[in-house]
Amino acid sequence: MPDLVILGAAVWAPERGPHTAVAVTDGRITAVGDDDGIDALAGPGTERLYADGAALLPGFNDAHIHVLAGGLGLISCDLDSEHSLEGYERLIRDYGDTHAGEWVVGAGWFGDVFPGGFPDRAVLDRLVPDRPAVFTSHDAHGVWVNSRALELAGIDRSTADPAAGRIVRDAAGDATGMLMESAGELVTSLIPPHRPEDLRRAMLTAQEHLFSLGVTAWHDAILGRYLTLPDCVPTYIETIGDGSLRGRVTGSVWWPAGAGLEALDGVLGTIRECRESGFAVDSVKIMQDGICENCTGALLAPYTGVEPETSGESVIPPALLAEIVTSLDAEGLRVHFHGVGDRAVRECLDAVAEARQRNGAGMPHQIAHIDVADPADIPRFAALGVTANLQPLWARADQEILERKLPLLGEDRARWHFPFGSLERAGAHLAMGSDWPVTSPDPLWGIYTACTRTAPPADMHARNPESREPMTPSERLNLDTAVRAYTLGAAEIAGVADRRGRIDVGQDADLVLLSGPLIEAEDLASLHIARTILGGDTVYRSTRD
Repeated sequence: MPDLVILGAAVWAPERGPHTAVAVTDGRITAVGDDDGIDALAGPGTERLYADGAALLPGFNDAHIHVLAGGLGLISCDLDSEHSLEGYERLIRDYGDTHAGEWVVGAGWFGDVFPGGFPDRAVLDRLVPDRPAVFTSHDAHGVWVNSRALELAGIDRSTADPAAGRIVRDAAGDATGMLMESAGELVTSLIPPHRPEDLRRAMLTAQEHLFSLGVTAWHDAILGRYLTLPDCVPTYIETIGDGSLRGRVTGSVWWPAGAGLEALDGVLGTIRECRESGFAVDSVKIMQDGICENCTGALLAPYTGVEPETSGESVIPPALLAEIVTSLDAEGLRVHFHGVGDRAVRECLDAVAEARQRNGAGMPHQIAHIDVADPADIPRFAALGVTANLQPLWARADQEILERKLPLLGEDRARWHFPFGSLERAGAHLAMGSDWPVTSPDPLWGIYTACTRTAPPADMHARNPESREPMTPSERLNLDTAVRAYTLGAAEIAGVADRRGRIDVGQDADLVLLSGPLIEAEDLASLHIARTILGGDTVYRSTRD
């Protein structure tokens, strides 16, 4: 006898089909069919959930996310709720006035809020004159600090830029308070460590937030310490071990930025530690470049209109990258690349090609972000079996992209900006993730933008008129493809498709009931999550009408 039957639904399995009902027993799906057939299985103790024609989907699986960082944002000075300098100043001032800690730490700022695209220490000096203040950008590739933080870090005119990082300076050579990439660690390494109880609270707060958005599984893209992000491995091990973390988690152990093969033993040791503690990990994260907005994304040709001329930075020399990937592949590990610029994407593909040549078929690998790809490289994803891990909410003409990114790319490269449709037409395997806290972890928003190439109407970080017009409409995905990428596609590249990603007999009963029917992508603008079910148990129920 089932514990739960869901009746009257429009079942996406994840593809649309004729089924309207699902039965769940002991946390697994035990039958899928029509209302009459499934209802006949119910007994006196069976819960009946009537969907009234609403869409029922597999639980969303976020294929690229930073959950502890997102949770810390929710419980600290989170600038994500504003998109103006005045709003940032109010949040920082209020937080500083009500928190007596030695440091003032927060995150979530967007560059387009500031003149010239970068913040300056003068604003923080005025708001927080007596303590070091450190705020990480929403994309985690920049750190905004005040003068006191620079002083504590010993950063002055004579301080050299670290490898894979840059200290932004004014005309006199003084640090402005903007630190790019690894330069941020000059300050963030000094921040007192978070208390374990705060990290636990952040993780569980993030879990509840994700459940409210229909996310039942995720792949944490950095298991390790990065910039202001603490190492999340101990918190995962603790919360998975005591059962308080119920979400289905996979992850990628961080390969230290720019490190060579000497890092292999340490990475393998972390993977063993995770596995011995019940945290299944079989993936390694490699960052091959930065981001285009600050010209650290690696491009094949120089950035447009930038002096002195630059084409960005490859974090690891290509030949060394190939050696690392080949070694990881031989160990039976998946590689989760950060590849933003077209040169970085090519270098990642070349590294996989070398591993294929030396190891044979090997493991499935993936490249996340793919902001720009050379058209010659797009067919190589399918040829090499490399998953395109897309962050769909980025594919719209919001003000930050229009002002800070597209001018640097130039018109020719802009045509290949987030080439989702081209990748799909070339046969690439697709997965989707949010990169939260870089952007919202709401899968409905991400799918909406993947299909329309416009911003969700409710997104406060995209209020400009251009964000309502499709950006490169030829790169839109159809709704079925996008839903699959955010469910089954993500499960496949994580190696867990045998248990999740589909509404089918034998799968975990991880399900999402929307507030109404889903016919076309535009419907997502008015829909919300009505109920999230994990292993047959309701973990979120909306109070909205």
